[in-house]
Amino acid sequence: MRVYPDQLLRNLSPLPQCCLIFGDDPWLCDQSRTALHQIAKQQGFDEKIQLTQETGFSWNELIDQWQAMSLFSSRRIIELTLPTAKPGTEGSAMFQSLMQMDNPDVLLILTGPKLALEQTKSKWFKSLDAKGVYVPCITPEGAQFQRWLDGRINHYSLTLSRDSREMLFALYEGNLLAADQALQLLQLLSPTAPIEPEQLSQYFEDQSRFSVFQLTDAMLSNQQDKAQHILSQLKSEGVAMPIILWSLFKELGVLLQLKTAEVNGQALQGLWSKLRIWDKRKPLYQQAIKRLSLAQVETLLSTSSTLELKLKQQGIEDWTGLSHICLLFDAKAHDALKHIALD
Repeated sequence: MRVYPDQLLRNLSPLPQCCLIFGDDPWLCDQSRTALHQIAKQQGFDEKIQLTQETGFSWNELIDQWQAMSLFSSRRIIELTLPTAKPGTEGSAMFQSLMQMDNPDVLLILTGPKLALEQTKSKWFKSLDAKGVYVPCITPEGAQFQRWLDGRINHYSLTLSRDSREMLFALYEGNLLAADQALQLLQLLSPTAPIEPEQLSQYFEDQSRFSVFQLTDAMLSNQQDKAQHILSQLKSEGVAMPIILWSLFKELGVLLQLKTAEVNGQALQGLWSKLRIWDKRKPLYQQAIKRLSLAQVETLLSTSSTLELKLKQQGIEDWTGLSHICLLFDAKAHDALKHIALD
């Protein structure tokens, strides 16, 4: 059963046979494990066994622990870390076997990185999921991050103005651990008084984290301020420009095919699946297609090619040029900026 981190406590009665905590967000993973351990302790699970699937790991150790009598209590937690989330043939068979051996005195917790869709369809995952809960710990974005942030603000009983909330959103989007630490600090500094942006600027600096995919999403949706902010953060984090250009060319290539089809009077319905565009991302392309002309998309491609040549031939990382390309995702910017040459 899939249960999101904020719903976990409501789904631990009765305590399941196993719990799968997988994801790349360290704060959500840690909070989920802590909540699970607290509930388990209340039900007499006092002993903890920690295992890691690493070089030399024997799956027999897992079944030995599953069947062993506890030395200190009647109930025990076995926490197994799967660093690659790939138990292999032997591990898969072991999980399926264990789930046929009900043991109410053992709670199995599996932890590891984000699972791909095909992994959640595997036999080992399905056998565990049928007897427990799956907690995907994926960093929330956009409106979901805002809801998470509002929830944590309420958790710490803080009073923040609308501008302060927006500033925290901009400072910490994508970095839940830093955001929660910041709120804990605010609880110490201003537990009852309203908090204004001026105070925040004295305490904190920008620690938001983004991916190149979030950058191209912001470009496609013409969120200019967000795109420029993400680009600045990627630069400060040392993200390699070739990675950004790769993602940019990928999206522009898709956009060119869609726009060309539209101009030629071709229905786009068949292209969505061909270009592997998920339903969730369709609105981004639809906005861009409606906003930009075919000539403007071609200009974006040629301008991006200019930056790539500067990088490959001259070793120049033109971050100003990337900022310029962000602006060109706004159709109105093409005429205003056409006099600027990037070569």
